[in-house]
Amino acid sequence: MLTLVTEEKKRYLPLLLLGDEQESMIDRYLEEGALYIWKEGEETAGVCVVVDQGDGVLELKNIAVAPRFQRRGIGRAMIEALAKRYRGRYRVLLAGTGEAPSTLGFYQHCGFTYSHRVKDFFLQYDHPIVEEGVQLKDMVYFQRTLEP
Repeated sequence: MLTLVTEEKKRYLPLLLLGDEQESMIDRYLEEGALYIWKEGEETAGVCVVVDQGDGVLELKNIAVAPRFQRRGIGRAMIEALAKRYRGRYRVLLAGTGEAPSTLGFYQHCGFTYSHRVKDFFLQYDHPIVEEGVQLKDMVYFQRTLEP
């Protein structure tokens, strides 16, 4: 179940760093965003952060599942729970990611379609971001309509 966290959000930094490798980048959205955790038993298995971008757009800024809980459908379950929670309040759920093949496939399997890209976004990080052997450069945005 997805649970909103309103205090001490930084205690989830180790998990958040799985979804966004640089703490200063996380700091840009963590306080203004809504942080949710997903628990499996007593353990926090996943985290996600969404931010209101205005004009009916909610952006998924970070989503991560702890390695020992990956490949169990938790990421998809978090997205479905967000879609259900925000349906009727927002038109679109937007998600930006790098071009790693498995990540692109994940969003497509969760009902997202290509929206746009931001050139050289990942080059502003203080170190190269590499996923699945690919150095990330552009941020690729996907969107999913949130039915009323």
